[in-house]
Amino acid sequence: MDTESSLADYSVMQLDQGLSVAERPLLSVVDDDESVRESLPDLLRKLGFAARAFSSAQEFLSSDAVDETKCLILDVAMPGMTGLDLQQELKHRGHKFPIIFITAQRDINIREQAFRQGAAQFLYKPFSGAALLEAVKETLK
Repeated sequence: MDTESSLADYSVMQLDQGLSVAERPLLSVVDDDESVRESLPDLLRKLGFAARAFSSAQEFLSSDAVDETKCLILDVAMPGMTGLDLQQELKHRGHKFPIIFITAQRDINIREQAFRQGAAQFLYKPFSGAALLEAVKETLK
C-alpha cells in the first residue's frame, strides 16, 4: 500500500536520528487474532519501531518484553484475561507504560472504562496505518 510506504519513510526518518534498531522504542502488541499479530508488528517495524506480538495477556506478562515495552497496543476482547483486566494487572504490578487499545467492539462503556483506567488512545478496528502512526506518536510524546 503506497500510504504505508510513505508513512514508513516518514516515520523511519523521524526515528532514525542516531538510533540503532536495538534502541528503537519497543511496541508490544497483545491480540488473540492471528492476522493482527502477524500484520501489526510488520507495519510497526516498517514505521521504524521495534515490535513484538503476543497471543494473550498471560503470554505477555510472562515475557521479558514487559520490562522493555515503551507502549502497549492491546486488544480489548480476548479469552482468559481481557485487555481491561491486563491494564489493571499492569497497574497493580507498577508498570506505567502507555496503552493504546484496539477493538472491533463499538461499546462506548468499554471505551470510557479504558480511559478511566488510564488508556492513552483507543482505536476501532479496522484502522488505517496513518491512524495508528498518529496514535503512537501522540502516545510516545
